[in-house]
Amino acid sequence: MKLIRYTVVLVYIYCSSIGQAVAQQNIQFSQYIFNSLSINPGYAGYKEEWFAQLGLRAQWLGVEGAPQTAIASIDGILDPRDRKMGLGLQITTDKIGAQSATSATANYAYRLQLNGEDTERLSFGLGVGIAQYSLKGQLLHTIDNGDEAVPVGNQSNIVPDMRFGVFYNSDFWYIGVSALDIFSGPKDNRNRNQSAYLNIIRSRHAYLMGGGLINLSPDLRIRPSILIKEDFRGPTSADLNAMAIINDKIWVGASLRTGFNLWKKQSSALSLSKQNSISGIFQFFVNDRFRIGYSYDHVTSKLGSNQNGSHELTMGLAFGRVPRALICPRVF
Repeated sequence: MKLIRYTVVLVYIYCSSIGQAVAQQNIQFSQYIFNSLSINPGYAGYKEEWFAQLGLRAQWLGVEGAPQTAIASIDGILDPRDRKMGLGLQITTDKIGAQSATSATANYAYRLQLNGEDTERLSFGLGVGIAQYSLKGQLLHTIDNGDEAVPVGNQSNIVPDMRFGVFYNSDFWYIGVSALDIFSGPKDNRNRNQSAYLNIIRSRHAYLMGGGLINLSPDLRIRPSILIKEDFRGPTSADLNAMAIINDKIWVGASLRTGFNLWKKQSSALSLSKQNSISGIFQFFVNDRFRIGYSYDHVTSKLGSNQNGSHELTMGLAFGRVPRALICPRVF
């Protein structure tokens, strides 16, 4: 029974471009570098002020049913005096063709002070939440009417979510490791109804991120960083980023997203392209409290000729700053 609807094709391309169709990579924002709460709960409270951010991403413009994603988050410090406890809340919605997913996660981080100058912190973070996956059966069309493999009307299911992360930072470099969607392990297909096959649920993911800050002059600094993403089935994904910070007001840079194999996986027999995209990223501080960012992704794989790239817009607002003499502003 072959589905010929565009959504099935899109889902396959979406998963194959960053992994295997049976193991969807998590939602990816190019501008995660401005707020890493979405990939590591240990990041909660890092800025030591309350920070709210909204992100909107339209992927593969020009392709019908292409992914559209929105994320809203807020995080800050619960104890302004000692700054040992961070709290963050994140809500995410993602849609591709007939499929959609909405999740809400509460994140808590305990932050250890590592030196007397308080320039180094080690954070342990835990996130818990729920995710709802939905499928609109009326958007699915088959060769034969009445195909029992296609659900009638809307199908949805709710699953719990848990994540864990460790995050270390000094004033000039950081490193973090995290695991997301811990409860979303492999399912026994014999216990799933037919419609469940069409509703892809995110698999477990592991992240390793790191970066630093290079002061070239009082008015120019360079912020290189790397993010490695692993879903344990498809090719390992890596983001290589470099940002120039001008007068602590303008950020401009680029990112290369690609893939490689750390070990032999289920997808090793498939000819999956390791190429993915290159991105241009820009962020502007309107004032000390409000920032706005934009990025454009150009797909470097064969899909690039059939779409008009991906656009991403973020807005961030800081409030309730904790007085503290910093060697440099919070740039991670």
